Amino acid sequence: MPNDVLTFKRGGVHPEDRKYLSSKKAIEILPTPKEVIVSLSQHLGAPAKALKAKGDKVVKGEKIGTASSFISAEVHSPVNGTIKAIKKVTLANSVSCDAYVIEVDQEAPEVDFVKTEWKNKTKEELLATIKDLGVVGMGGATFPAHVKFSIPKGKEAEYLVINGVECEPYLTSDHRTMLERAEGVVEGIMIIARVIGAKKIIVGIEVNKMDAIKHLREVIEASGYQIQVQPLKMKYPQGDEKQLLSATIKKEIPSGKLPLDIGAVVSNVGTCFAVYEACAKNKPLFERIVSVTGECIKEPKNVLAPIGTKIGELIDFCGGFTEEPDKIVSGGPMMGFSFYDLETPIQKGTSGVISIKIENIAPQTACISCGKCVQACPIGLMPTMLYRNINVGAYDMALNKYSLMDCKECGSCAFVCPAHIPLVHTFKFGKKMARRKK
Repeated sequence: MPNDVLTFKRGGVHPEDRKYLSSKKAIEILPTPKEVIVSLSQHLGAPAKALKAKGDKVVKGEKIGTASSFISAEVHSPVNGTIKAIKKVTLANSVSCDAYVIEVDQEAPEVDFVKTEWKNKTKEELLATIKDLGVVGMGGATFPAHVKFSIPKGKEAEYLVINGVECEPYLTSDHRTMLERAEGVVEGIMIIARVIGAKKIIVGIEVNKMDAIKHLREVIEASGYQIQVQPLKMKYPQGDEKQLLSATIKKEIPSGKLPLDIGAVVSNVGTCFAVYEACAKNKPLFERIVSVTGECIKEPKNVLAPIGTKIGELIDFCGGFTEEPDKIVSGGPMMGFSFYDLETPIQKGTSGVISIKIENIAPQTACISCGKCVQACPIGLMPTMLYRNINVGAYDMALNKYSLMDCKECGSCAFVCPAHIPLVHTFKFGKKMARRKK
């Protein structure tokens, strides 16, 4: 292990990572499905506005939805085909929205995207390309990238910190991206650095990915770019921007503030690659790598699939189930969303599909005030007091005295709770009720 390993100081937990199931598996390309379901809510913020109607033909990469507000993003067709229907769908995160059902034309010629030299473009042109080609945060949050990379007047982004941590158990799509697409990731990093004007660039990677650390350093050295690759201790939730910045640049984000308030911008490695493809290949974000894994998957894999692919088709491509899972999760097991319908389509932010067998499910009991949740909280909150106040409807108390809105819903408190109390679910409900009351 390297001597310069860093981490954040407060709280955190150490769940078993279970990455061995898929970390050694090279990315495989999913054969083009016969049908995809492309939702107009592929991102944080307002859903895109539909640009196509039932019966319209579409071409791979064609814009089919346009941003409807400041925080919104463009949506592009991942396939050649015909719009069979426009219908309401419920996504894995329980969001209900309109979606295109596209019947794929398997005989249509493959679309070529024209390569361009991004270094000849101004930062304004690069930012416009990132917006027009629908790039969003690929780590799960799906925040529109052009909004994040637009630095307001009076602000300065001294640091660009790249999140290669992938601290959630099971997930390995970022790991494989760094191993197999490192050159594109590095170019994407430099594009973002140009756009935001960063003076120092750091890539944080946990030490359970030493092969990625070594490979990325080799690629960076060959490129001649000034990028630091920083090994990080295995500790959840190290990939959260607050903890990542605390570990890498030794700065804390104040309550209610953003990374830019301490002179930093954080971006995921998958986002960097999407930025590279947009700015160097004119390729919209219409596909992504998904870790299809878990104890109930016959052949866990990292799969490159079109956005809108039905999750059942991904599971079939990986050999199907070895046994009926107790839970299917979109994303990671700590912060992902449990769902049941295998017709659910993947989104731009779907980093993983995990099929889990849960042994010895313990019943919920009363809080014993042991304080383990307080020790585990990386933000320094008091989960036990938040839970008690929300449980009796004292939302103002949870909000104002115990800083409910600072909770990142990382699940560290619930992970260590011996009473198996659904803390994160309670905090989400408390936030919803506090906003409604306000």
